[in-house]
Amino acid sequence: MLFEEGKVYAINKPKGISSFQVIRQLKKISGILRIGHAGTLDPLASGVLVVAVGRAATKTISSLMAEDKVYLATLRLGATSSTDDDEGEKTLVSDRIPNLAEIQNALPTFIGTIAQVPPVFSAIKVSGKRSYALARKGVAINLSPRPVTIYAIDLISYDYPTLLLRIHCGKGVYIRSLARDLGVSLKIGAYLTDLVRERVGPYTLENSLTLPPS
Repeated sequence: MLFEEGKVYAINKPKGISSFQVIRQLKKISGILRIGHAGTLDPLASGVLVVAVGRAATKTISSLMAEDKVYLATLRLGATSSTDDDEGEKTLVSDRIPNLAEIQNALPTFIGTIAQVPPVFSAIKVSGKRSYALARKGVAINLSPRPVTIYAIDLISYDYPTLLLRIHCGKGVYIRSLARDLGVSLKIGAYLTDLVRERVGPYTLENSLTLPPS
């Protein structure tokens, strides 16, 4: 895997490692120390991670982060998670099974510019410390809602309790928060069990590079 300074690449990040671990591996492979990424993917998520190699490329990271994104999200209905994904402590909310029409009616309420509260287990700083670090210590955290834009939500399949959605959105959207809020809207609870980032601007899974075995 060859990299050139001053260029931007798409990496297909595998599930189970952090975005930082990807960058560390790329530095080791290339011998180039100045490499950054444009938008973190959680360890439980996979898909397109855009990386900038070299000083000139890393200066473009802020504009790369502003690109629109497409995600394929798998949700579990009927329960909540302390982390809003499969990693946290689960709490059963309801065994009521919503019908397809109910879900189809709920989804459009999340399209457009909406106010979204980030997950407490996120990298957002609270009084100079990462929110997830405080949450792990049991500190009560109240994050403020932020305006984000969701352009489209397509229902791909539904087989209770599993719901598969494709989401086209702008920067700053937390798909974990969307899953949580949809569960609240349906009054049954929901959390994210799998996430694939399929596209960041012009960078797609099809044109992404695969990491060699570590």
